[in-house]
Amino acid sequence: NVKGVSFNMGAADNQSSESHDVDYPVHHVTLDGFQIGKTEVTQKLWTAVMGYNPSVFIDEDKPVENVSWTDCIMFIQKLNDITNCNFRLPTDAEWEFAARGGRKSKHYKYAGSDDLNEVAWNINNSDKTSHKVATKSPNELGIYDMSGNVWEWCDDWFYEFDKKATRNPVGRTPSKYKIDRGGRWNRLPRCITSYRGRDVIDYRDSNLGFRLAR
Repeated sequence: NVKGVSFNMGAADNQSSESHDVDYPVHHVTLDGFQIGKTEVTQKLWTAVMGYNPSVFIDEDKPVENVSWTDCIMFIQKLNDITNCNFRLPTDAEWEFAARGGRKSKHYKYAGSDDLNEVAWNINNSDKTSHKVATKSPNELGIYDMSGNVWEWCDDWFYEFDKKATRNPVGRTPSKYKIDRGGRWNRLPRCITSYRGRDVIDYRDSNLGFRLAR
């Protein structure tokens, strides 16, 4: 459970990601409470629900990857039918607040530490592959792999930040792209807000997965 609060979303100018500076300006966001998965969705869970494994790096305890945003929505619909729950993808704002450590944030550079290798599988330690979830240290909320392993799809259509304060923001205006967040096994993120990326909804890659929210 992540308790709701107000926080400053986005990166300062000197922390901006490489993605065309789409993670600033900093702006005030208020969130209601929500739940988010402690780990990325694993290949084991995906296969149990969907009956196949699309991943490139096969291991049931690794995050499922090589899935599009549309694939994720199909999975969530089936999972909700099975469990009678209301799982969904996290919003962009929920994802960032959880990565920062929520109300327990110690204002680390990365999700859980100032030492990237302590909390994230990245280009310097991954040996060119994804890794089993929850094998690095968690952040302040006990959440794993938010600065590395695989990127994670969010619910939002891509939108640009502005300085206006918002409550429970989500990109609802259809566009060409959906937002993805986090880090990946073949990249070195610069800070906790990186990478705030965007991809078309049918894009698949061995460094792109997701986690659940509700």
